[in-house]
Amino acid sequence: MHYYGTSAVNEDGHLEIGGVDTLQLVEKFGTPVYVYDVALIRERARGFKETFERMGITAQVAYASKAFSTIAMVQLANEEGLSLDVVSGGELYTAIAANFPMERIHFHGNNKSKEELEMAIEYNIGCIVVDNFYELGLLQELCEKKQVKMKILLRVTPGIEAHTHDYILTGQEDSKFGFDLQNGQAEEALLKGMDSSYLEVLGLHCHIGSQIFDTTGFVLAAQKIIERLDEWKKRHQFTTKVLNLGGGFGIRYTSEDQPIQPSEYVEVIIKEVQNKAAQYNMEMPEIWIEPGRSLVGDAGTTLYKIGSRKNVPNVRNYLAIDGGMSDNIRPSLYQAKYEAVLANKPLQKADEVVSIAGKCCESGDMLIWDLPLPKTNDEDILAVFCTGAYGYSMANNYNRIPRPPVVFVENQKATLVVKRESYEDLIKLDLPLKETVTLKN
Repeated sequence: MHYYGTSAVNEDGHLEIGGVDTLQLVEKFGTPVYVYDVALIRERARGFKETFERMGITAQVAYASKAFSTIAMVQLANEEGLSLDVVSGGELYTAIAANFPMERIHFHGNNKSKEELEMAIEYNIGCIVVDNFYELGLLQELCEKKQVKMKILLRVTPGIEAHTHDYILTGQEDSKFGFDLQNGQAEEALLKGMDSSYLEVLGLHCHIGSQIFDTTGFVLAAQKIIERLDEWKKRHQFTTKVLNLGGGFGIRYTSEDQPIQPSEYVEVIIKEVQNKAAQYNMEMPEIWIEPGRSLVGDAGTTLYKIGSRKNVPNVRNYLAIDGGMSDNIRPSLYQAKYEAVLANKPLQKADEVVSIAGKCCESGDMLIWDLPLPKTNDEDILAVFCTGAYGYSMANNYNRIPRPPVVFVENQKATLVVKRESYEDLIKLDLPLKETVTLKN
C-alpha cells in the first residue's frame, strides 16, 4: 500500500496522519470524517512556487479552489503565498470571509451572473478570466457604469485536449469554455478588449484537461498560443503580460497512476515559454498556473465506520460503510477509483475481496469495487485515500444525510475546520406549508 505525505503506521499498528492516530480522530469527530494532511498541502504548494523562484520567473500559482473551498483552506493557501482561482460568487464570498488578498483572486466561469461580476468589481479583485462575448459586453457595461477599470484574461481553446497520458490535437470548436483560437473568435475578443477604456487585457488563459501525467499537452498549448500572440503583436501591437496555462496536473489515486512531481511540470512549461518567446523576440510574460486537485487531492483521507455485510455466494461480498455518494460522488458520477485500508489494522494481511457499498438508497452508490481487506467486523474503520479533491466540494444531502466534518492535522494536532452538519442544519431553510409564499398572477 502506498502512503501519502505524513501518513504512516504508528506503534499501536494504527494508521496515523500528521502524527495523529486516526482512531483518535474517529473517537473525537465521528464518522464519516474528511481528514487533511496540511504538511502535504504545503509541500505541494512549495513544489510549484519554489521552481518558479529558482528559475527566476515572475509567476502566480493560483489554487483552483473548486477542488476544496473552505475558509481554513483559503487561509492556508494565503499562508503559502498562493493566488486564488474562484468560479462562483460563493467561492468569492468564502475568500472574502477568509480575508484573502483581493488582488490575488482570479474569477473564472462560463456564465458569471451580473451579480457575481458586480461583486468582483466591488471588491476590486485582481483579474477576471473572460469566457465569452456575452460576458465581455456585460463586464464592459458594468465597469463603465461604475467608472472603474478591470484587468482581464481571455480564455482561449488552443486546439489541444490532454487527459492522463493522452493528448489530442483538435480544432476544439465544440467546447462550452472560451474563445476559439482557430476560427477568429479569440482575435475578435482581443480587439474588443483592447478597444475598451474600462478593460485591460493582461493576456490569455487556457485549460487543456485534467489528471494529466506528462508535459506534452502543456508544451503544445504554449507553442500554439505564443505563435498566435506573435501574429497579434505584428497586426495589433498587442504585447501579452500574462500567459496562464491553467491546471490539470495529475495525482496518484491508485497504483495504476504515475504522476510526475510539480517541479517537473513547471520546469518544462518555463523552458518552452522561454524558448518560444526568444524565437519570436517577445518579452517574457508572467506565467500563471492553477493547481487544484494536485495540491489537495492526495492530502485528503476519508474515514468511515464499517457496518452491514452481504455475501452473494460465487458472486460478490458487499461491505457497507456509513457514507457513500453523499460525501464522495466521484465513483458514481464517473467511475473514479480509490485505494483503502482498515485504519485500525492497515498491515494485517488481506484474506478476502469485498466491494465497498455506500448507505444511500441507490444501487449505483458503490465506493470501491473488489478491494482486498482482512476479515472485518462492524465498527472497523475504513480509510479511503486521496479524497481531498471534489469530495467535500461535491458533497450533498441526498437521502437527507448530513455532510461530514473536515479536520486538518499537522504536527500531531487536529483542528476542526468544518463542523458536522446536524439534522437541524438540514431543515433550517425549510418552511412549513402554512408559511410558504404563494405568488398570484
